[in-house]
Amino acid sequence: MDNPLSLPATAFEGGRMLLSGPLIDVVLAVKASAERGVSEPILVFDDATGRALDFDLRGTKADIAARLSSSSAGSGLQDSASPFEGPSPGRRGRGRPKLGVVGREVTLLPRHWEWLAAQPGGASVALRKLVDEARKAGGPAEARRAAQEAAYRFMSAMAGNLPGFEEAIRALFANDRARFEQQISSWPEDIRAYAFRLAYQSPNVRR
Repeated sequence: MDNPLSLPATAFEGGRMLLSGPLIDVVLAVKASAERGVSEPILVFDDATGRALDFDLRGTKADIAARLSSSSAGSGLQDSASPFEGPSPGRRGRGRPKLGVVGREVTLLPRHWEWLAAQPGGASVALRKLVDEARKAGGPAEARRAAQEAAYRFMSAMAGNLPGFEEAIRALFANDRARFEQQISSWPEDIRAYAFRLAYQSPNVRR
């Protein structure tokens, strides 16, 4: 996996894009903005998945970088919540964010566990590699579906109350680019641009 500090992310302060770039730069920009006492809610999104990310702003730049590296290394970034798995990130309070893996039950036969345990890095690493390989094998269709889901997650968090939202979602999943652009044309510029970027200009599949 790439250095988690350099993973692409984008922060929004209300409806305005605060910064888009490597995760560590985005997190530090969010920290600086929060320390200025901004009134607008701040959300950070994973550019590959459209998920809202959680992180801990306490301490110095070195402290933050160390937490991001140790919490993310080898596991990927963890979102706060997604429209597919629970409450929308847009309805979360600021709280104190976090990163990490998610523990969920996996039911396998003994021979499957034996094979996984014998793989380099153990069962968890082997399962993550198998999932990543399956995602890559999906090709263009998988990339298109991932882009649609990424845009949907972001739009649900940031644009659920904006005009044309439901029609924009329908156009998104129908792969009707012209209608999608039409439906989001009245949205705030930064929200509109990032939604379009996730839907049509980003690979959206974590390598």
